[in-house]
Amino acid sequence: MVGRGSKERFARALLVFPDGTSRASIERDPVPRYVARGNGSYLIDVDGNQFLDLNANFTTLIHGHAFEPVVEALAHQLHLGTCFAYPTETEIALAELLCERIPRVERVRFVNTGTEAVLFAIKAARAFTGRSKIAKLEGAYHGAYDWAEVSLAATPDNWGSPSGPRSTPSYRGMPASVLDEVIVMRFNDADAARRLLSLHGRDLAAVIIDPMPSRAGLIPPKPDFMAAVQETARMNGVLVIADEVLNLRQSFEGASALYGLVPDLITMGKIIGGGLPIGAIGGRHEVMEVFDASAGRPLLPQGGTFSANPLSITAGLAAMRHLDHAALAHLEDLGNIVRNGIARAISKSGAPFCVTGAASLFRVHPMSQEPNDNREAYPTPNASKSMKQLVNFFAENGIILPHGGAASISTPMNRTDAELVVEVFSGFLDSHRACWT
Repeated sequence: MVGRGSKERFARALLVFPDGTSRASIERDPVPRYVARGNGSYLIDVDGNQFLDLNANFTTLIHGHAFEPVVEALAHQLHLGTCFAYPTETEIALAELLCERIPRVERVRFVNTGTEAVLFAIKAARAFTGRSKIAKLEGAYHGAYDWAEVSLAATPDNWGSPSGPRSTPSYRGMPASVLDEVIVMRFNDADAARRLLSLHGRDLAAVIIDPMPSRAGLIPPKPDFMAAVQETARMNGVLVIADEVLNLRQSFEGASALYGLVPDLITMGKIIGGGLPIGAIGGRHEVMEVFDASAGRPLLPQGGTFSANPLSITAGLAAMRHLDHAALAHLEDLGNIVRNGIARAISKSGAPFCVTGAASLFRVHPMSQEPNDNREAYPTPNASKSMKQLVNFFAENGIILPHGGAASISTPMNRTDAELVVEVFSGFLDSHRACWT
């Protein structure tokens, strides 16, 4: 339960926000927890309670809260100015870092959010191919662009047959024309991917793939599925967009390099902004030329008052420079401790849970068998109840665990923190044994 301070603030918020919050992703039970400050891998709420933060603003804060190199860089930049109508040298430096580090990123354009990055990547694919339709994964989150939201909220009541998923709206009033322009595939179904991409290939500008979609289960991709998507796309002139807004953190070169995906375009965000709003589109020089305005109006105009703003770029450069091989190895070590420890606790107790994820990410599922796709990961009412109990138990024991999403490790965490996560999870299984025995 949250304290009096959060309750008082929520009462005020209800008078100015439609539901008392400023974004739908805020968790509440029924009142959200209001934060006063963050320090390293911990956050402190307005009532003075301290929590190990496994949310980290939805995996953004890979170096935790108030990371000193970022704080120092921002303090310096604030005295120089916060935004200009002209470019800065710092944006070149961050673009150079991304081009040097991420395979297939030969050119970069900065935007303000991951949503914008996906939006412009899809538009770039359309401009390059002259086609309008896209293909995407059922249940995968790619931001708040209409075409990218199709079948994000698909349920057993409307998602259609296993071999031919239905394009479903994510909100009331979504244009039917949008649904007609999106082909939906199931994750890890190689045969269906080949069939659907071949059937619609002439009309598709791109297929957008999150190498390990978070909301669809944080499930590893099967090699034959990745191969099927790439080979069929190439045969039909369909561009491959890798959405790494969340999963870029999986390795020094990102997630695509880990799983054998060779995309034409990559969308980035979250960790590349050092805790400030940012997004980026990167990709092959030939495709990125659709943004080229040097000879007049480009095939795809792209602007933005705050795109490549000095604060986000400065914070991102400081954060990414400190995300070196040693830092990523540290994150992976801690991730392995957490995932392996949780798996052992589940095996010992026989509880109906499993754990997925990779590198610095993990997700607990209230089901015995590890799912292969969004449909298998879709929670039953009883499973949702179990997850709510788990999240509340973690909060009671000083840990913020995201409800139904990716939990993330940050570089300020240490082995003791990782072992605490496993200890609290084991404590939950022990205290709720009667629920499944």
